Amino acid sequence: MIPGYSRPSAKRKVVLTCAVSGNAPVNPRYPYTYPVTPAQIADAVAEAAAAGATIAHIHVRDPETGHGSRDPKLFRETVDRIRQRGTNILINLTAGAGALFLPDPEDEARGLPESDMLSAEGRTEHLKDCLPDIASIDVTTGNQVEGDLDYVYLNTPRTLRRMAELFRLYGVKPEMEVFQAGDVLFANQMYAEGLINDPPLYQFVLGVKWASPAETSTMMYLRDLLPTGAHWAGFGLAHRQMPMAAQAVLLGGNVRVGLEDNLYLDRGVFATNGQLVERARRIIEDLGEAIATPEEAREILGLKGAETTA
Repeated sequence: MIPGYSRPSAKRKVVLTCAVSGNAPVNPRYPYTYPVTPAQIADAVAEAAAAGATIAHIHVRDPETGHGSRDPKLFRETVDRIRQRGTNILINLTAGAGALFLPDPEDEARGLPESDMLSAEGRTEHLKDCLPDIASIDVTTGNQVEGDLDYVYLNTPRTLRRMAELFRLYGVKPEMEVFQAGDVLFANQMYAEGLINDPPLYQFVLGVKWASPAETSTMMYLRDLLPTGAHWAGFGLAHRQMPMAAQAVLLGGNVRVGLEDNLYLDRGVFATNGQLVERARRIIEDLGEAIATPEEAREILGLKGAETTA
């Protein structure tokens, strides 16, 4: 025994999220069935749960085109299938759609027809209907480019505050997705204003172009900005997924993996959701910690039902 060293009395319970189905285009060479239809997404959630995931983070897609969708009916069908199947996992729905502004290059005061901007009520309609355990609220605004189009992922403070109010009304735990330091500071402000219930939950999104790099120093910096008692998870995109998973465990956080963020198990080797969860689970356990069950995560994160008053 090293002098002055005290062995922890118990393993820390790490909440492991699997983001089973993203919104972005999928590599056409992907050899497995990428979750698109509600039935396929429900299957993916069951696969992730069987591999050890605590939470499933879910987007939906148009079954005909495969493109990302925000159709409340697709969310409802997907959630109903998961619940009817009896899959033991916490449900986390995205609430990130409806914040896409494409300025007209000839007059940036006007949005192009491809813009998709909704009110807070419109962006949370599916949450009111499905009442998931958790939903993501993207506390960020950022510049992006897709092909020849410049666009802004746009979340104003007014909209974010209203979304937080609606989350509380519906009894849905907000997972505040933050992409850079200023996002954390505004999320902290909403928490200080009483818009976010204890304990606050943050998700560090690392590796997005022109946001925060997926590096240890970034994760440490964002973690150190959090209020006392906050829970957090962090993930890296693409090849940084597993290194950031390990780093999150070492820094006291929770973990997210899944096909939304990364399609590969190794360089040139495509993965399934189950394989990514299994690898993350092995990382967590090899680092001396344990996976939280959905029941344990419910207690850790302070999940509860809807409030009785607005």
